[in-house]
Amino acid sequence: MPLISSISGTRGTIGGKPGDNLTPIDTVQFTAAFGTWLSLKSRNRVVIVGRDARPSGPIVHQLVCATLMSLGFKVIDLGLSTTPTVEMAVPEYEAAGGIILTASHNPVSWNALKLLNPRGEFVTRKDGMEILEILENKYFDFSPVEQLGEVQEVEDFGAVHIQKILGLPLVDRYAIEKANLKIVVDGVNSSGGIYVPQLLEALGVQDIVKVNCTPSGWFAHDPEPLAKNLTELCEAVKTLGADLGIAVDPDVDRLVFVDNEGQMFGEEYTIVAIADYVLQHTKSAVVSNLSSSRALADVARQHGCRYYASAVGEVNVVEIMKRTDALIGGEGNGGVIYPELHYGRDALVGIALFLSHLVKSGLSAQALRATYPDYYMSKGKVEITGGLNPDSLLKAFQAQYQGEKIDTSDGVKVDFADSWVHLRKSNTEPIVRIYTEAKSQAEADTLATRVQQELAAHLPS
Repeated sequence: MPLISSISGTRGTIGGKPGDNLTPIDTVQFTAAFGTWLSLKSRNRVVIVGRDARPSGPIVHQLVCATLMSLGFKVIDLGLSTTPTVEMAVPEYEAAGGIILTASHNPVSWNALKLLNPRGEFVTRKDGMEILEILENKYFDFSPVEQLGEVQEVEDFGAVHIQKILGLPLVDRYAIEKANLKIVVDGVNSSGGIYVPQLLEALGVQDIVKVNCTPSGWFAHDPEPLAKNLTELCEAVKTLGADLGIAVDPDVDRLVFVDNEGQMFGEEYTIVAIADYVLQHTKSAVVSNLSSSRALADVARQHGCRYYASAVGEVNVVEIMKRTDALIGGEGNGGVIYPELHYGRDALVGIALFLSHLVKSGLSAQALRATYPDYYMSKGKVEITGGLNPDSLLKAFQAQYQGEKIDTSDGVKVDFADSWVHLRKSNTEPIVRIYTEAKSQAEADTLATRVQQELAAHLPS
């Protein structure tokens, strides 16, 4: 797999040749580019580093820390951590920025460097372009021996993260403890296997069943928290008579639930339920991306609140949240952003808010899910052949549906009365991705197939 260096970081598979995969040389050069950029933006000489549990993590971690030290930075090393924990640590230590070593939901052969600015948020597109320019031209200037940096290991910042969650007004620890819940956790053998049980214990949950919670980094199943990958968790919840199942991805920024009958609550409905809870207490705008479920807009409307859609990507959601003063937002893939804690997807705060909502509603997880409107999604793609520009294909599709409600802020999204379709060109492959949603799975699948056929008609034969 080719190495992919983009505005948000660099990622690739471990091993192989420099420039083709994520090798030690590529890791050092990208870290040097980011460190050089930080030096131009801030006088602070502190950088936060944390990683998930991938087997390649220790090697990549040592390379990153040594490179930052060679640039004269002090590295605050959180060790085995989560993406949201690193995000919170950056402003806490008044650091120049941070690096998270994780390939998120990608398979074990992958690793990546995700980059944070001084606010503990992902770098912007403009920032990323500047970093890539430094990388391309190798504008690195390493420190002499008298000015080398150092590493300070901090092993307990996860506890700080959890304590800050417990201090949030909408997190009701007393109600959660009183409910005497039984919860099964699938930590996909990464950081979530440590920090999700720690959070549940801090919330007063005493009956916790751990599944795949040994942080070896050798994932027991495909690490993306989708229904097809969580059959073991679903079966455990049903067999053990648990109240809830919780699954996260390897870096703990995506969150999904399994209800008390062993059925998926629905990854799109993680943010829907939590937004419902937040809006019960405070009226606010709500934000998700264009490919997220219409159910969130429905819930916002029920509370008399405005809903806004951003381009796909956490940094875009955050930008709209700040602009609209939204108190809750996120992405339909199970990403919850609660700015009272910090502007980043955070499965841990999502768990605390969801459990507070669940126990105070007096409903089972299955009954709670039944209170929300049902929507179903389908995904497809069309391969671009014959040298056709994908933008031309999107314009043709837009013209075909010019009488409908259209959003072109990120590809082309067409909103129909009871469904929608969203087309986006891939940044890494010659394809156009197709996302649809309707009120039944059959309708969503049919819409996706129809759009595939319509797009194919515009391609060279």
